[in-house]
Amino acid sequence: MEKKIGELLKAKELRIATTESCTGGLLSSRLTDVSGSSEYIHLNLITYSNEAKHRMLGVKTETLTNFGAVSEECSYEMACGLHKLTGADICVSTTGIAGPTGGSEEKPVGLMYSTIYTKTKSETFKVLLPPQTPRVLMKEEFVKAVMEKVYTFLLFI
Repeated sequence: MEKKIGELLKAKELRIATTESCTGGLLSSRLTDVSGSSEYIHLNLITYSNEAKHRMLGVKTETLTNFGAVSEECSYEMACGLHKLTGADICVSTTGIAGPTGGSEEKPVGLMYSTIYTKTKSETFKVLLPPQTPRVLMKEEFVKAVMEKVYTFLLFI
């Protein structure tokens, strides 16, 4: 999938940037596994803490307080802030709970939000995996879901 994404980015002359929390750089790693990816990858950040999300990306304190880091609102603000920071054509964020700890009834282990953002459109989506999924596999499944969405998104821009 990373090769297909790279081909689309090159063909459309687009640059991508990522900001990851729950995936911890795995999305960036997969995208950079493709030789020549420096032609279309602009910047990749790991903004794991709330402080990093706030200071680096401008996620509002109110958003973190009212909705939490694992929320649709935070994911959107992460991607929007990344766009303001980088000017990349397409910006992607991930935030979630990879477990095995950290979940709650409202936000269980296995919950992730991701936003794909451009200056003309954006899409935020939710992934919910079984909470018993091992952490490493959880991260891999999150990245797989994000890459499939990015690929589909790129087909239509």
